[in-house]
Amino acid sequence: MPRVCHFTGRKTSAGRTYTHRGRPKYLGGVGTKVTGKTKRKFKPNIQNVRALVDGRPQRIKVSAKAIKMGLVIKPLKRKYAYRPEGEAKAA
Repeated sequence: MPRVCHFTGRKTSAGRTYTHRGRPKYLGGVGTKVTGKTKRKFKPNIQNVRALVDGRPQRIKVSAKAIKMGLVIKPLKRKYAYRPEGEAKAA
């Protein structure tokens, strides 16, 4: 499975790291020059989580931001908490 959030769609994005040489002008130098550009990746904080998807517990990949935003609804820990829909409480 790809590294993509189920709810927000966050995924790995690309960028660059710049290497500089020289002394900055505000420190009395002649300025900095870029001596190299290297490709890098920005990876989102993806977690494997058991969550309710369409009313059923399922393992999905979710970003930490989606968990903080409250988009993930976690299932109950015990199976006996689920009841069939037609069954009424015995009183």
